[in-house]
Amino acid sequence: MRAWFFTEDAYPYLPDADSYESIRVSLPNKHFDPETGADLYNMYLDMWCAADEMGLNIMNNEHHQTATCMVPAAPIMLGILARETKKARLLILGNPVSNRSQPVRVAEEMALIDVLSRGRLECGFVRGVPYETAPANVFPYRGTEKLWEAHDLIIKAWSHHEGPFNFEGRWFHARQVNIWPRPFQQPHPPVWITMGSAGSAAQVAQRGHVGAVFLAGYPKIRGIFDGYRQAYSDTHGKDMPIDRLAYCALISVGRTEKEGLDVAEKLLWYMTSNKVPPQFSNPPGYHAPAMAATIMRGNNSGTGLPTATTLTEQMARGNVFAGTPDQVYGQIKNFYEYCGGFGNLMMMSQAGFMTFEETLTSMKLFSEEVYPRLKELTAGYDPGEMQEIRASLPDVENIDVSALGSEFVR
Repeated sequence: MRAWFFTEDAYPYLPDADSYESIRVSLPNKHFDPETGADLYNMYLDMWCAADEMGLNIMNNEHHQTATCMVPAAPIMLGILARETKKARLLILGNPVSNRSQPVRVAEEMALIDVLSRGRLECGFVRGVPYETAPANVFPYRGTEKLWEAHDLIIKAWSHHEGPFNFEGRWFHARQVNIWPRPFQQPHPPVWITMGSAGSAAQVAQRGHVGAVFLAGYPKIRGIFDGYRQAYSDTHGKDMPIDRLAYCALISVGRTEKEGLDVAEKLLWYMTSNKVPPQFSNPPGYHAPAMAATIMRGNNSGTGLPTATTLTEQMARGNVFAGTPDQVYGQIKNFYEYCGGFGNLMMMSQAGFMTFEETLTSMKLFSEEVYPRLKELTAGYDPGEMQEIRASLPDVENIDVSALGSEFVR
């Protein structure tokens, strides 16, 4: 198991939510204080550097025109960390290449970071959430097609070393591509792609990339991971290595159960603050027609972060792991066995008003008392044995986990 410390670099000091329509896209930047922002940027960088010292890997991402994430250019933050850290793998998840007009520039930026870090980059590509299309001034439709075409151009730019080549696709056109520098890792850095369904998972598996899932929880994780495993086996003729799958959850580890749960309540800011109106969360053409119609009818299930939620519900869903080190390990182990195993844990361990001290306490407890046990767990991974364990557990896809009590969490 590889663990990746993650924070979205939020700016939480906002007026009452009733005073603005949306935290994304249209929130006036008069609410951003540059002095406070500078303090926060340095605090977040210090957290990532502390993760490196604790033996954790590092993950970052970017969003635009939002207080939920103050990083509109993740490569800049990762470039700083490439110089300031020594051991951690550096994951960007990711580059929203469907919304970028020049994939070659992404290839250049990532090659630079890979060389600067001496080969510690793990490069993720994402389609981008629906709120990103307005800030990027792009059409929302066919984002997946754009992602894979940009991916193909970037991979070729990284791995072609015999002088310029031309690229003519449906969405992107490039002439005389010949990037300098080329990547440190050969033929290129490891690639990650986010997945939200069995169908999207199959496309990632066919290419052998790491497939990453955010907050799918018990109801959806089996279908997505099973789609990846089946496609990987069909394409490559062998069982999928466990390091091909990744899951992201909110994680809070405390010295006592109360401490872990109290800090987890602060982590929920990541969900409860996400006030977004339909014109930004469901732009025409982003979702498939059936899903778009479902959203317009008022059912937002599976289409983004919930804004009305409780810690008990999110722990029951498998989106939050919180409590003492023993409890957090047990919760992760239960989820791991239920979904058939995964080799990467992306741990959002800071959000909202969580302090530097609270974050480092949780990270230290995780790195010292949870992480070693997770490494042992995955070291003994056997596909056949894991399948037997998983088969013995009931499928909760159709269970209303929001109705489950705290005994399910324990």
